[in-house]
Amino acid sequence: MTGKKRRRNIRYGFTMVELMAMLIIIGLLATLVVKKVSSQVAKARVITTKANLKILSSAVNQFKMDTDRYPSEDLGLLDLIEQPPDLPEGVWEPGGYLDTTDLPLDAWHNDFLFQLYPESGKQFVIISFGPDGEEGTEDDLYSTDAY
Repeated sequence: MTGKKRRRNIRYGFTMVELMAMLIIIGLLATLVVKKVSSQVAKARVITTKANLKILSSAVNQFKMDTDRYPSEDLGLLDLIEQPPDLPEGVWEPGGYLDTTDLPLDAWHNDFLFQLYPESGKQFVIISFGPDGEEGTEDDLYSTDAY
């Protein structure tokens, strides 16, 4: 009879305390993974935006070599994809200076800003206002820093 009694006292499965401990451990591990992934996404956005700044800067320099002037501040980077009305035929590169017919956006889906003769003393600068989209904050990215 003792054999039957022993069998009845054997419990299968986990206790509530064991299940709670396991859920807490899984939650902590998931938090670490999410933080690591989100920081990598943020870094990737900065790298992508710097690459776009380099492309746009090169296109502006090519525009200058072909037309003997920089894009106007009024039209800005649009001069790279649409022929400015003040340029004679044959001076502007047919098809524009970018591989696309649209201006690229930064990684946060904001427009780039083009400025002639900025305070830095350079000929021009192209600016992304970063993740916050506000001018003059520490997360702004400049074409002069992309190289």
